[in-house]
Amino acid sequence: MSRLENKIVFITGATSGIGKACAYAFAKEGSNLVISARRLDLINEIAKDITEKYGVKVYGFKLDVRNKQNVIDAIKSIPTEFKAVDILINNAGLALGLNKFYEDELENWDVMIDTNIKGLLYVTHAILPGMIERKSGHIINIGSIAGHEAYPKGSVYCATKFAVNAITQSLRMDTIDKGILVSTIDPGLVETNFSNIRFFGDKEKAKNVYKGLTPLTGEDVADAVVYCASRPPHVNVAQITLLAAQQASAMVVHREN
Repeated sequence: MSRLENKIVFITGATSGIGKACAYAFAKEGSNLVISARRLDLINEIAKDITEKYGVKVYGFKLDVRNKQNVIDAIKSIPTEFKAVDILINNAGLALGLNKFYEDELENWDVMIDTNIKGLLYVTHAILPGMIERKSGHIINIGSIAGHEAYPKGSVYCATKFAVNAITQSLRMDTIDKGILVSTIDPGLVETNFSNIRFFGDKEKAKNVYKGLTPLTGEDVADAVVYCASRPPHVNVAQITLLAAQQASAMVVHREN
């Protein structure tokens, strides 16, 4: 029997990439899911498919993590049978643009800060009281190698992931006496929709990010998340940094010709 069977797992940004891979990975372990994203049609499709494949319970709903009131209202309205969230996976996040600081668009900064930092804070703040009351829970934040090493043309995105790292560490300290675990999974190059979004749909640019190497997949990261969540109760995997075999750091990558 899996340690994750019948656990309630709440995943933000669950319609693609790492979030979607996590939904399927936890369902395979027998977890019941609360999944959210801005695209309700896609969330409903995924919920239906997971229920049919794995026979677990899934509650899907529309959520824009940038909207504080939307987060508060939506989480309050989660059905009773799904309210006792055991594991929260803060996955919703994005990068917009790859420009020198002085050439960047301020609007892109707002979206990244509102999603990657404030969205994570809003969702965590809404879910945490229940965990504290039950003296049980696990918060897993999807960070990035960019939260440990800044790189050129990525100042604000990197800053948001440095913030995720700091929030994770501080939250772990704040909840140390509450029976709650707090972890971060920090991947390097993962081929998802991430680069398509960063380059505003320019598929050629996005493809070149992974040219000449084999990047991680969403499923690779989901595997690490499941590992983190399934340790014995006395073990907290505080941080996992996950890199492709051909990536040594944020900036050092070996590409085959």
